[in-house]
Amino acid sequence: MSGILTIILITTGIVSWWSFQDSNRKEKLMLKPFAVVQRQEWYRILTHGFIHADTTHLFFNLFVLWQFGSAVESRLLMNTGNPALSLPGNYSFVMLYVGGLFIASLPALYKHSQNPGYSSLGASGAVSAVMMAYILYFPTSKLLLFFIVPMPAFVAGILFFAYESFMNKKGGSRIAHDAHLWGALFGAAFAFASDDTVPQALLQSIQSIF
Repeated sequence: MSGILTIILITTGIVSWWSFQDSNRKEKLMLKPFAVVQRQEWYRILTHGFIHADTTHLFFNLFVLWQFGSAVESRLLMNTGNPALSLPGNYSFVMLYVGGLFIASLPALYKHSQNPGYSSLGASGAVSAVMMAYILYFPTSKLLLFFIVPMPAFVAGILFFAYESFMNKKGGSRIAHDAHLWGALFGAAFAFASDDTVPQALLQSIQSIF
């Protein structure tokens, strides 16, 4: 694990903990589409990814980011070509993370720009982007579903999209499943754009199970 990921993990932990101490601080950093669109408080698109609802929410996001982010950052550092992005690995990881955070915010900004009561927070959209990039960079690596059932990463990716799509259509949850979906879609697009070996590796992985 190198510098950029470490900085993101530490900063997120510190800012989240700082916001736990004062609800007004948390309120000012949340993603509030009404405030973003109507009052031009664009900074919220970034800051909401560094605060969390509680310690469980914070720990889960940091754990998943650490689990997948280290390998993704290392892959980007080794992939000096980056044919589509032409950026050093560290900057590419920043683009992946911040881009995922921004893209994951778009559904809320579109649907709730007239709703002053709506707010959201957490790094889940950016984390989903990093996780999906990992799945496409390492499609045959083994992941544990529910920490128990082993399966190839690309199968876990398919199940992720199926589950998040179902829960998004079902609604009735306080979890922003659409943010997870859009963040993951950005992560997938980023992986394809940043490494021209991804399509062939994914195809070979799918063919291997038939």
